Amino acid sequence: MKIDYSTLEKKIKVNFKDKNLLIKSLTHKSFNKEQNYEKIEFLGDRVLGLIIAKKLLEIYPDEKEGILDKKFASLVNKKTCLQIAKKIDLQKYILTLKIKNSKNIIEDKVLSDSCEALIGAIYLDKGFEIIEKVILDLWSEHIKDSIVTQIDAKTKLQEFSLKKFKKLPIYKIISNTGPRHKPLFKVAVKLINTKSFIAEGKSKKDAEQNAAVLCLRNTKKI
Repeated sequence: MKIDYSTLEKKIKVNFKDKNLLIKSLTHKSFNKEQNYEKIEFLGDRVLGLIIAKKLLEIYPDEKEGILDKKFASLVNKKTCLQIAKKIDLQKYILTLKIKNSKNIIEDKVLSDSCEALIGAIYLDKGFEIIEKVILDLWSEHIKDSIVTQIDAKTKLQEFSLKKFKKLPIYKIISNTGPRHKPLFKVAVKLINTKSFIAEGKSKKDAEQNAAVLCLRNTKKI
């Protein structure tokens, strides 16, 4: 079946001058040992890192390096690239003989690697300004979520609560369910004169962090 790459170009709002470069960026080595995405992926990984690092410095000019490192890592890791790949249905355009199971589901690693390779191809074909626009558009929700990262959510909520109410946030375990090897905690957090914000997590700590994230997202309403 012939792949219609024009639908992908419409999704990412890029019209490639070199269509072969686009195809190469989505070709796994199992399909073509010579013309595949491996080297372009190497480039794409660096381009993504540069653009995300640049954006984080613009958003957080006074943030500590340690916090920036954590935000950066969460935005450029394979998990996020996989989510972006699925967002633009990249699996429909990848040429590969390497499959995960009988349902022809492409492996997650191939998808995330292809996402980075596509970034490299756009950079080579269109230059820095265009790929920067593409990345910031595709990563916009993830960048927005990085404003409140789970890593420092409890700390930020504590600072907010002390500054506004002179009191610490109040955390309460609502439930602890599931088997011992796979527990599920539900935790509520409440500030003075606010409703409770409830979230779940695989541990008490994770659930508290998730609840703190929810609460922080609503601080403008408090």
